[in-house]
Amino acid sequence: MSANSRLRIPARTLAILGVIFVILIVIFSFSSNFFYFLERVDEEEIGVQFQGGRITDVVGPGIYSDTGLFVELKRVPIRAIDFVVTDEELITKDKQRIGLIVTGDVFRPTNKETIQNLWGAYNDLYLDDTSLRDRIQRRAQQAMKVCVGDRNFDDAVIGTARDELRGCIDAEVNKLAENFGLKVENVAVPEVILSSEVQAGLDAIVRSRLETEQAQQDERRALAQALAEQARQEGEIRIEQSRIQEESRQQRTLAELEETKIKAQRAVIEAERANELARVEAQRAIITAEKDNELLAAERDLEIETARALAASERAQAEVAIQAALAELYLSNPRYLQLQIALANADALEPTDKVIFTPEGTTPTIVLPGPGIVPTIETSPSGASDLSENGLGLSSPFPAGEDRAGADATE
Repeated sequence: MSANSRLRIPARTLAILGVIFVILIVIFSFSSNFFYFLERVDEEEIGVQFQGGRITDVVGPGIYSDTGLFVELKRVPIRAIDFVVTDEELITKDKQRIGLIVTGDVFRPTNKETIQNLWGAYNDLYLDDTSLRDRIQRRAQQAMKVCVGDRNFDDAVIGTARDELRGCIDAEVNKLAENFGLKVENVAVPEVILSSEVQAGLDAIVRSRLETEQAQQDERRALAQALAEQARQEGEIRIEQSRIQEESRQQRTLAELEETKIKAQRAVIEAERANELARVEAQRAIITAEKDNELLAAERDLEIETARALAASERAQAEVAIQAALAELYLSNPRYLQLQIALANADALEPTDKVIFTPEGTTPTIVLPGPGIVPTIETSPSGASDLSENGLGLSSPFPAGEDRAGADATE
């Protein structure tokens, strides 16, 4: 069999294959209206889900699938879309011409209700960055004209007035963007464009202003120097016055301290005098008390001595009475007297006494013993006499006519 016969396909088969191919093309062309599978929504996007041409939901980043009649998922970028607007033909309230450059960022809505309400009118702004940027730039130009037209030249160009102008443009452009569901942030006015004529006039104004301010500054400097000199002089005067016042205050303080010291010394002296008077009074009271005590003691001693004298007198009288009674007794009874004498003599003698009797009217001779001397005593009994003559029946220890006082004991 030849090669041509092997590759020949029947016409009927080719027709069937063609019909199948057409059917597949039709199916694939309409399949996107019935399902979507594993569609991804990135971080800087939100997904808007449709069914039958109507929004069913707004979803965040993720993977989504859905089936149904005419289902669809559209991605809406939510990242910031920057814009720059330049307008060199802006007229201020005082008929000055300036130009501005305004920049900012615009954000699409993410709220489901807002998207549902505004999708039909502004879906091209939500899906196409170029359309969005063009629309917001025109709105920013309108806001610039409004804000510059309401201000004088100085209020739109100089100093902090430019920040107020930026705030005005920010508020106006957000007010206009709100109708589209958009939000504008980071509005800035980085540059103000001036024509050469305006720039020259502004330079002249600035130069004149600087000269005026310089003159005013010089005047203020002179005034400040004069005020400083005046303040210095016033300060010196105040310092001198303060010094004088301080000296006066110190002198017054010293005088007060001296007065206080004198008062204190006077109080001390008065206290010492009072103490001295009190001490003298106390000593006087003590002396008076001592004298009173001495007088009382003397009076008591006198009373005691008087009582003792009376007692002694009475005792003497008693003794005298006894002696008188004894004298009367002795006088009336001589023998009794002799008996008492004998008893007294007997009581006066001790066992160790040695008695020498001598005749009355003689003086006894006492021979003291010594080397070669022998004591000699007359012991003759002829000298003794009997006491019976006294009628007492006792032997007298003394010879008749001898005195006891004449006896002397020797050893």
